[in-house]
Parts: sequence; C-alpha cells; structure tokens
Amino acid sequence: MLDFIEKKIDVIVCTTILESGIDIPNANTIIIENADKLGLAQLYQIRGRVGRSNREGFAYITYKRDKLLTEVAEKRLKAIKDFTEFGSGFKIAIRDLEIRGAGSIVGEFQHGHMAQVGYDMYCKLLDEVMKEMQGRKAIIEEEPQEVQIELNVSSYIPDEYIENSDLKINIYQDIALCKNENEILDITDEIIDRFGTMPAEVENLLEIARIKNLCSDKKITKIIQRGSNIIFYFMEKEFDFSSVSKLIEIYKNKVKFSPSALPYITYKIDENKAIIKQVKEFLCNI
Repeated sequence: MLDFIEKKIDVIVCTTILESGIDIPNANTIIIENADKLGLAQLYQIRGRVGRSNREGFAYITYKRDKLLTEVAEKRLKAIKDFTEFGSGFKIAIRDLEIRGAGSIVGEFQHGHMAQVGYDMYCKLLDEVMKEMQGRKAIIEEEPQEVQIELNVSSYIPDEYIENSDLKINIYQDIALCKNENEILDITDEIIDRFGTMPAEVENLLEIARIKNLCSDKKITKIIQRGSNIIFYFMEKEFDFSSVSKLIEIYKNKVKFSPSALPYITYKIDENKAIIKQVKEFLCNI
C-alpha cells in the first residue's frame, strides 16, 4: 500500500477491506469484480475510493458475463449506477433501506415490508402502530389536495434529454415533491448539473411546480385553460371575496367571478404573451 501511495507501483489488487476509508488522492481508476455479491453500501464506499482530488475518477463495476442476477442484486447495481452525483449518499441509504427492508422494530423479524409501501408510507404506518401500542391516539393528518393544472403548454421531460425511463420518473417525483422556491431551485441546479442545459419543456415543468405552490397558498384547487380563458377554482370555504374587487380594478373586463358552490374566476389572457407568465402574475395579484 505504501508503494502504491508513493507511486512505485501503478496497480494494487485487494479485497473489500478497501471500503474502510483508504484515502489516496492520486488513485483515479477502480475495477470492482463480482459486484453482484456486494451490498449497496459496500459498493458506494468502494466506489468512493477514487476521484478524491482534482482528478476525475472512473469506477468500473463488473459481474460475470451472462450470469443470472437475483432481483435484489439487479436493484443494487441499478441504484449504484443511477446515483453518481456528489452528495448522493443519503439517496443510496434510502434506496438500500427500501431494497433490504427496515426490520421489525417491535418484533423478532429481520426484515419488514417497506419495499411494498415505500419509505415515507412505512414511517407513517410505523408511527401509527407505535402510538397505538402505547395507548395513544395517532393523529392522522389529511393529505393536502393535489392541485390540478391544465394549461396549453408543453411540460414534460423529452427522451433525448433523459433517456433512462426510471431516472426520468425519479426526476418527475422530485419535481412533484417540491414545496417551496428553494426546493425548486435545488432540483433545477441538480438537473442542469447532471443533464446539461434544460429544454423549454423541462423549464415549463418547473414553472408548473411554482404555479402549484402559489395555488396552495391561494387555496386554489385547479386551473383549467379553455381557449383564451383561464379558470381558477377555489376551495368552497377558503375564498377571500375581498380579492375580487382588487382583480377587477387591475384587469377590468378581463375577469369574471362566479360565486357558485365552488367559486371560480375566469381570466381572459393575452394570446400573444406567454401563458405561464400571465398565470403567475395573476396568482400574485389574488
């Protein structure tokens, strides 16, 4: 090992002991054999032995040709392939938890059924069961209603931008889970870092996420476009009637208010201007 560190030899062959934290900044390439036999955390640690300085690192994760892999091994290799960016350790840990199961905290079993319900739902169910066993009543929070957006704009991830379908689904989920502007900015930076300059369709997708957040603040349940009209539907008991006069003052005859069981406002947009920009400006004025 000292000879390798001092560059007297160029290649070192060793066991998985390497994962215990060896730090050699000049090492830039690692080849892992029989990777299907290793755990996900092991693979992540071993892969992290290269690229530890300003040198670009290369990790070749291999297994025997034509070998029939188990379902779990396939999931591990796919996870280590998908999560390659800096700071992905937490995502790796969560994926490992979902693959192996979290265990039965209140019983004797070595694994649970989290893979079937997902990490978030598992934590929610676990909290309910623990409180029930303690004789306490679990407070089940009502899930916020998903805001429905139907605008005549292209908002999706093109195949030529992200080819891998599973990776694309992960990005869709990350965008859908954004609850504020900071989270949207974080996912924007991540997408650009990983895939390059965003096409207009992906930019629109992120703008739709911003509109959904604005809708939640304004108690709007859905926005539907009908030709040049945009219809904003509000929660029945949450509508602020005082905002109507303000909107009429700003937009004149471009707005109409309908005080039905589900109040809604119809806004006539300028067809020569960007739809998303007009919708965001209108929401800011409500």
